[in-house]
Amino acid sequence: MPDHVSAFSRSSAALGMGAALLAMATGRACALPPATTAVPPPAAANAASATPASDPVRLPAPGHGTPDSFADLAARLLPAVVNVSTTEMVRPGDEDDDGDEGDNSPQIPNFPEGSPFEKFFHDFMNRQNSPNAPPRKMQALGSGFIIDPSGIVVTNNHVVRNAEQITVTLQDNTVLKAHLLGHDDRTDLAVLKVDSPRPLPAVPFGDSDHARVGDWVLAIGNPFGLSGTVTAGIISSRGRNIEQGPYDDFIQTDAPINKGNSGGPLFNLHGDVIGINTAIFSPSGGSIGIGFAIPSAEAQGIIEQLRKHGKVSRGWIGVRIQDVTQDIADGLGLKSAHGALIAGVEAKGPAAAAHLQTGDVIVTLDGKDIDGRALPRLVAQLPAGRVAHLGIVRHDHPMNVTITIGALPEEKTDKADGKPAQKAPASGSMAVAGLGFTVGAIDDIARQKYNMPEGQKGVVVTGVTDDSPAAERGLRTGDVITEVQQASVSTPAELKHQIDLVRAQKRRTVLFLVQNSDGLRWVPFPLAESGAHSD
Repeated sequence: MPDHVSAFSRSSAALGMGAALLAMATGRACALPPATTAVPPPAAANAASATPASDPVRLPAPGHGTPDSFADLAARLLPAVVNVSTTEMVRPGDEDDDGDEGDNSPQIPNFPEGSPFEKFFHDFMNRQNSPNAPPRKMQALGSGFIIDPSGIVVTNNHVVRNAEQITVTLQDNTVLKAHLLGHDDRTDLAVLKVDSPRPLPAVPFGDSDHARVGDWVLAIGNPFGLSGTVTAGIISSRGRNIEQGPYDDFIQTDAPINKGNSGGPLFNLHGDVIGINTAIFSPSGGSIGIGFAIPSAEAQGIIEQLRKHGKVSRGWIGVRIQDVTQDIADGLGLKSAHGALIAGVEAKGPAAAAHLQTGDVIVTLDGKDIDGRALPRLVAQLPAGRVAHLGIVRHDHPMNVTITIGALPEEKTDKADGKPAQKAPASGSMAVAGLGFTVGAIDDIARQKYNMPEGQKGVVVTGVTDDSPAAERGLRTGDVITEVQQASVSTPAELKHQIDLVRAQKRRTVLFLVQNSDGLRWVPFPLAESGAHSD
């Protein structure tokens, strides 16, 4: 699990072991490039945009954007925010479903090498992880909030995942048993139901689409089990993609949130929930003022489906897509880096029925401009059976395509056994000069060597030079190039011919459609002056 980003709930009940064990939390990790720019507090942001001294900035008066206190708002909202506690039986060798081994187990503190403390903890952990050790209970904490007086509670899926028992503690310390109505792995949301003899305090959802960068927000939750903690900050950014899933569209906030805040609400100053706190950026495991919340506009529809059906149905068109970068736009001759490039089409999916092709660029959905990152989320919001209209660009020609939205199939759990580790170029291979890799024909020897299916088409990458453009773009031995500039290739000679055609068109970039065990993707390469030659 990366150190700097985590889903931040489920602080262990073993907090008494000291600060060195405060990072005992579970939840899915998500990759995020290191942050390089600090978000200034509101006052600093105002100062940065100040006008010349002759026209000084006038800050809003109290009550008009700069509250004197959040006390009244917090007092009204606190009763609807709950502590979510889970109990799970952990057996030796168990792993999380997502493969994050050891997230449920304590970390050994950094004691001096050879010290008695190091040996004590080492022996203790060995006993705990022994195959003969008995199952043990693991308790964890998170946050949630009530959205219906009848006892409907929203939290994060990673807070309650694998839990055998769930309890909800109200602000007045009332403890209620909860059962899971439904959960959604893709957006990390879950809905619980508690039975209460009296109506419970609830909070409404607000419209996150109208929340602006710089708006004040309040976060309430249970960091490290400290229930009812209120923190304040601003919306630092919108539309963040932290690569946690295909539908990332997070609100970023600098309101301090920590492990145990997962599933807690992010409020605007009207007391409406505009986000559900889900992940933090943190090198140390604590808050550094970069937190991420699922927008209410995305969460509400999912929560309603979970309440009614226990699962989520999503729209699907059956394409594998990627963002159009400037290099890809140059390779396709597009005027701007905009749209979603189709890297693969499911054989029996809606896109195949609508005659979409690999290499098409989807630029609009129902008349609205889209990009590769937004397309899965926007399509997922459409119901199955709905007829949608796509604007595409195919070989420099704009087209309109009508497509019937399908239902997203269940996720497949089977995966490829692995990727080929061969590095030596095959005999008779052809080097693509200036790009740093060699290719060969797909024959019986190549199929056996690289574990390819019988009908595999294209040319196989037989070698990659270190520190070359190919290595920088993640090309590996055993990858298969199926198309060059949207034209199919089945021999090294055809690959060379297509590259020569692109050079003749004076284009700066050539696009390869590359297939490996992860699927298909378009890879742009800068064109070198020299051509390809045979070994």
